[in-house]
Amino acid sequence: MGIVSVTKLDLFKFLPFRLNRLAAEVSSKLSDEYRERSGLDIPQWRVIATLGFGGKPCTAQYISRCTRTHKSTISRAVSQLLKRRLIERVENKVDRREFALRLTGKGRTLYLDLIPRLLRKERDFLASLSSEERRLLGNVLGKLEKSLDLAQTLKEAGARGGY
Repeated sequence: MGIVSVTKLDLFKFLPFRLNRLAAEVSSKLSDEYRERSGLDIPQWRVIATLGFGGKPCTAQYISRCTRTHKSTISRAVSQLLKRRLIERVENKVDRREFALRLTGKGRTLYLDLIPRLLRKERDFLASLSSEERRLLGNVLGKLEKSLDLAQTLKEAGARGGY
């Protein structure tokens, strides 16, 4: 019998591991801002952010697809946000069994209050990069997203049923 060669996987060089770890850490650092200011957890913020960004009502299923968050996690977040009156249900006039979600006035105010703070945090994260490196990072991420057939614009996301 011959010797079987096993290639060692170095997680610190394995792109999926690195991207996941980086995304989790950035998300955690951003969550400090909206947790302290608004009492939102990460799934609740994802619901608020998706509704605020899109600007029109959408379903919990759509939010789940866009944020890559399990539907039960989004469902719990939706229930909590409905209780806090940050979001509301909008009836589908064609199919009364289905409903969409939208921000209430209170929810929109909270969203608009958080945006400048979160953008400031993003600038802080990117401050270690030169302007050329930030541009290059944006291009590289765009290429990776495109290679995975991820939506690149809000219009495209709408046509596909998610980001």
